[in-house]
Amino acid sequence: MSLPPATRIGHVHLRVADLDRAIAFYGGVLGFEITQRYGAQAAFLSAGGYHHHIGLNTWDSLGATPPPPGHTGLYHTAILFPDRASLGAAVARIVDAGHPLTGAADHGVSEAVYLDDPDGNGVELYRDRPEAEWPRDADGTLAMVNRRLDVAKLVAEGRAAAGT
Repeated sequence: MSLPPATRIGHVHLRVADLDRAIAFYGGVLGFEITQRYGAQAAFLSAGGYHHHIGLNTWDSLGATPPPPGHTGLYHTAILFPDRASLGAAVARIVDAGHPLTGAADHGVSEAVYLDDPDGNGVELYRDRPEAEWPRDADGTLAMVNRRLDVAKLVAEGRAAAGT
C-alpha cells in the first residue's frame, strides 16, 4: 500500500529550552509568523497564514540542554522554499543576523543550506529544482549528488530579488 502522492509532512513540533529565544530565531530570523501563543510555554508559527508549520514548547524542556552528539533524535527540519530567490532572501536574513551556517550543498534535485537553531536542532532551508531537471542514471533512476553550492551567489540573487 502506498500513500497518496499529495501526502506531505504538515508541521514539526520542537521542544526548546527558551521559548522567546526560539521565537526570535524562527520568527525574527527565518520569518515565520506567530499564529498562536500559549503564554510562556508554547507557540505556533506559520508561513502564509497556515495554522502552523512549526510548534515550539517548553513543557518538558524549559532550560534544558541539547542532546549530546551520537544519540538518536531529529537530524534536521527541512523548510521548502518555492524558488531560488526566496531561498536566497532567507539565507541573506540569516547572514545579516550573524547566525552561522553549518553547510550548503547542491544535490542536483535541490539546493540546500544548513544551520542549527539556538537549541541545536538542525535546520535545512532548500528549494527543489523542477522534476524534469533532476539528475538520473541511464536507466532513469534518480542520481542525487552532493556538490558545492555557491552561497554568496545565492545570497546576492536573493538580495537582488528582494530589492535589498
